[in-house]
Amino acid sequence: MSIRAQAHGESAALRTLLRSVGQIVLQRHAGTGACLLAALALCDLRLACAALIGATTANVCAVLAGHPDAAIRDGLAGFNGALAGLAACSLIGDAATAIAAALLAAAAAGWLGAPLGRRLARAGLSVYSTPCLVATWAWLALRAGAPSAPPAPVHAFATLFAADGAVPHSTGLALRALGGVLSGVAQSEFASGAPAGLLVLAGIALSSRRAAGFALAGAALASAVELACGAAPADFDAGLAGFNGALAALATLTLGTRAAFCATMFAAVLHLAAVRCGLPAMTAPFVLASWCAHGTARALNRKDGAGGAARPAAPATQDAGPTSAHDNDATRAAPSVAR
Repeated sequence: MSIRAQAHGESAALRTLLRSVGQIVLQRHAGTGACLLAALALCDLRLACAALIGATTANVCAVLAGHPDAAIRDGLAGFNGALAGLAACSLIGDAATAIAAALLAAAAAGWLGAPLGRRLARAGLSVYSTPCLVATWAWLALRAGAPSAPPAPVHAFATLFAADGAVPHSTGLALRALGGVLSGVAQSEFASGAPAGLLVLAGIALSSRRAAGFALAGAALASAVELACGAAPADFDAGLAGFNGALAALATLTLGTRAAFCATMFAAVLHLAAVRCGLPAMTAPFVLASWCAHGTARALNRKDGAGGAARPAAPATQDAGPTSAHDNDATRAAPSVAR
């Protein structure tokens, strides 16, 4: 193998790995993945390592299982592994146990991705983070009662200013609100804090500025809904009230603003209900809300088609994935995942 061919292969492998991380926020862009890794490293270097370990493991399993090369290149085979690795390292306190669980969960997510995707596609549904949820819920059930990792520290914008009254009360509230919303964007990949949220938002904007706007609006709307319904302020500060809304908005933006608004609201209600019931919902509210939005869109399409009218068809594949095999990060592909 020539040096040039070897360099090209290494570059392609790196792009695949970065795209796998970028697909956590439904973006097929290596630059998005790089920004997400930077956000994770800003919070905890172990989280960045967990995402890389999980994505690599899932991609290797996908290759061994014979998954389509195009799906692997675009990161669709690896993002659930990255999420599974992040979940394990975020929820398990012991480092050695966390790494072992991350490897096993990522491998399971990698093997499950294609079969689950095919079965869901028959119903016109996208796989999203379903493989990660199945793998993570499995080991959570096995470890029921075991201690979990301590919560990640909260880094709100207000902490960047002096706490001795130098910031007016109204300004402090505005900064806290902005910090909580940005932290909601960051929580889509198990990060926390406004600086991490800004990095995630910048990464999404590299792929699509419209998608970045929807993610920010989704986190803000979901946070407002959950706070109005009695969510704990600490959950808002940590971003736990907003991340499902941000992901739901990203998953349904192709359906239009109204559909994204409804999906975001539904995801927030589902997440709050899961919290009240003490269930580890993770990204399940976003997945269910997105399925409902796309299912409703397809039903309306069929109804209008029967009447002679035509609407744009809702995407039936992973929303972050491409519709072509072009290997160009600058090209935002039409919809084809996360806590």
